[in-house]
Amino acid sequence: MPHGYCYLWNPWITWLNVLSDAFIGAAYYCIPLILVWAIRKNRHLLFGPIFLMFAAFIVACGTTHVMEVWNVWHSSYLVAGIMKAGTAAVSIAVAGMLVSLGPQLGAVTGQAELQRFNQRLQDEIEQRERAVRALQESLATSEHALKELADQKFALDQHAIVAVTDVQGTITYVNEKFCSISKYPKEELIGKNHRILNSGYHPQQFFRDMYRTIASGGVWRGEIRNRAKDGSIYWVDTTIVPFLGEQGRPRQYVAIRADITDRKRATEELARSVEELKSSNQELEQFAYVASHDLQEPLRMVAAYTQLFAERYRGKLDEQAEKYIGYAVDGATRMQTLIQDLLRFSRAGRLQADLKSTNSGWVVDQAIRQLTAAIHESGAVILRGELPQILADESHLIQVFQNLIANAIKFRGSQPPKVEITAQQDGDNWRFTVSDNGIGIAPQDLENIFVIFRRLHTRQEYPGNGIGLSICKKVIERHGGHIWAESTLGQGSKFKFTVPMLERAEQFFCTKSEATYAHAS
Repeated sequence: MPHGYCYLWNPWITWLNVLSDAFIGAAYYCIPLILVWAIRKNRHLLFGPIFLMFAAFIVACGTTHVMEVWNVWHSSYLVAGIMKAGTAAVSIAVAGMLVSLGPQLGAVTGQAELQRFNQRLQDEIEQRERAVRALQESLATSEHALKELADQKFALDQHAIVAVTDVQGTITYVNEKFCSISKYPKEELIGKNHRILNSGYHPQQFFRDMYRTIASGGVWRGEIRNRAKDGSIYWVDTTIVPFLGEQGRPRQYVAIRADITDRKRATEELARSVEELKSSNQELEQFAYVASHDLQEPLRMVAAYTQLFAERYRGKLDEQAEKYIGYAVDGATRMQTLIQDLLRFSRAGRLQADLKSTNSGWVVDQAIRQLTAAIHESGAVILRGELPQILADESHLIQVFQNLIANAIKFRGSQPPKVEITAQQDGDNWRFTVSDNGIGIAPQDLENIFVIFRRLHTRQEYPGNGIGLSICKKVIERHGGHIWAESTLGQGSKFKFTVPMLERAEQFFCTKSEATYAHAS
């Protein structure tokens, strides 16, 4: 008889038992599946067979509950009994296995600890392997750095004279170049003080300042004159670098030097040559001054008597004789002019410039005033803008402007001359410009126009001795300036020169003025 009759077919009781047995059976079937999956995933798992027996036991238990559900409506009690007998057999087998595995189960805790220890050991081994790899990489980097350092030292030794001293100045290292230039072998230098090379040229204060700098941790640079073992003198351009210790104080000094003996000798030779040239120029200027001054008196006598002879015997000599006398008078007159120009040129070099605050506008006006006759004759227009107060010698600067304006009038084209004088600031200087609308200068001649006696035209075309611009150049250079020309042939010229500004903060311009001189009709 089905169990339903025992439940009196009460729906609440019937379904309570049916659902309970069904859920229990389903749970029993799920648990073995999970155990089997875990064993397959972890084949090294301890006690694998007992887990399989547990799975069979649970399946059997689940089957008995399924049979309880079946027998609610059917009466298969024989099958249910057989299933329970099977479950009992599996239960006994599981219990027997547990009894036999009892001692092993007790050791599970120790084995698990051993596994944890083994894992820690493996982790430590991995850490040490990583540390070894890092150390190997660090060693490789250090070897590379040491090789680079050795290469740099080799390169430095090929070029520089290197020495290392302690804080007392005792030599602890020198390279081959140091030994080569000092003529000392290395063993005679190591342990000695640097004073072994002292030439006695520098004062004590020189070395005191040097040691004060490096002792405070600073880098010292300078040129030192040393004496080699054989007594020869050599110069070195020196840089001394202090190497600091843990407390920030120097522990040793590294001196890097370069041999500049040839350069110093060349400099000294150049200085001697300049001094000799300066003396020679002074003697030459003195000679030119004396010669031009002393030649004037006899030349005036020759010119005077030649002119007197020409006047007294005019008409009494033939035409050829009068022509020769004319040549003599003209030559004597030109010689007088040339000597006077030479005298002015030599004076421009001999006299010391009387530099003082000078109104450059007034200077230009004085130069224009001295050229009044030439300006009226040519119908020239002279313009000047705002001109600054400068540091200059008035008389010499008047001569410069007079020469430049006179040249602009003399070398004029078909149009009346127009000359403009301007000034503008150029750094620490004033740059003056004298512009004209004259015949201009060819580009290839611009470099030569300031050379004494250098003429670009014949005397028949334009009179003069070619000395005016040379005087301008000498005067401007004695003022600490520079003069040059810019020109295009047929389009006029611009003569530019610089003079230093006043050594004071307040600068001011002279009142702007315009001077125009035209030919009187």
